[in-house]
Amino acid sequence: MIVDLHTISSATRRFDFTLQPEWWNAEGDFDQVLGPSGSIEVTISIFRAGDKFVLNGDISGKLLVRCDRCLDVFESDFSTGFEVSLAFSPEGQIVEEMELDEEDMGVDFITGEEVDLAEIAREQIQLAMPMKVLCRQNCAGICPGCGVNLNRESCRCKREKTALFSQLERILKN
Repeated sequence: MIVDLHTISSATRRFDFTLQPEWWNAEGDFDQVLGPSGSIEVTISIFRAGDKFVLNGDISGKLLVRCDRCLDVFESDFSTGFEVSLAFSPEGQIVEEMELDEEDMGVDFITGEEVDLAEIAREQIQLAMPMKVLCRQNCAGICPGCGVNLNRESCRCKREKTALFSQLERILKN
């Protein structure tokens, strides 16, 4: 959903929309979030505060995510609230090359007069994901030797003790 920021005043405007699973484009084979498993409900309120725009929103739905231990894909409920500040980048400056003051560190600078609320929703989903996503709390992961998923079957590889830790084992036994 594209919004022309010149139509936003100090009065709050609210946008409610639904994003369908086809909207999500996975960026790589090993992304943590593979996309929505159903529709994503988004509510975003925008108002102007001086030369900045403040966006407050809520996002909820179900996501297909990859477990960080066993790499299985599973469905997870998702809900987050957020606040984002936007400002137009100064004329003629490339956003990536701008020097920021301390008060500008929490502001996303944009070029152009329009903002895509669906892209902001995607960013907020990615930012709200935990650092480590697990399919279940006691996920056993995969065997580093043979690569078998330890949640589904037992490891069949033979683990050899290395000489590196044999000295430590002897000390611990004594």
